[in-house]
Amino acid sequence: MTTAAPREVLEDFVRLMADGPDPAAADLFTADAPFELPYLMPGVPDQQPGREAFRLHLQRGAGVQKFESADRVTVHETGDPELVVVEYRIHGHVLATGKTFAFDMVMFARVRDGLITWSRSYSNPLDSAIAFGAAERLLAAIAAG
Repeated sequence: MTTAAPREVLEDFVRLMADGPDPAAADLFTADAPFELPYLMPGVPDQQPGREAFRLHLQRGAGVQKFESADRVTVHETGDPELVVVEYRIHGHVLATGKTFAFDMVMFARVRDGLITWSRSYSNPLDSAIAFGAAERLLAAIAAG
């Protein structure tokens, strides 16, 4: 049995996210893989490591937002065969308001034996704050320092 190449794993990840958030995307991670989100909105708890914590994160996300598509997908391979970077734009809407959004994402991931062993994803927190009507809360948190 052959395992998917790191590039293919990240392409699968984006595909699963594009019609989600799909908790099945957690199956692409090892049981103990950290999924880091350094730019979470103030008040959102830090992401705990592990496949099941990530699955719960996706399930919670599915309760507030619906992703509809992804485009501008570019996968960058590096000199390290396990480290891959994917850039993409995810389109969707906020369930409570219907407000549409497009978030530019950058994800760094280590992939070994067809599974993600570590990842760190970045997006603009201001885009999220605007989409979810929390821009004033974000600005207040920044001012409070």
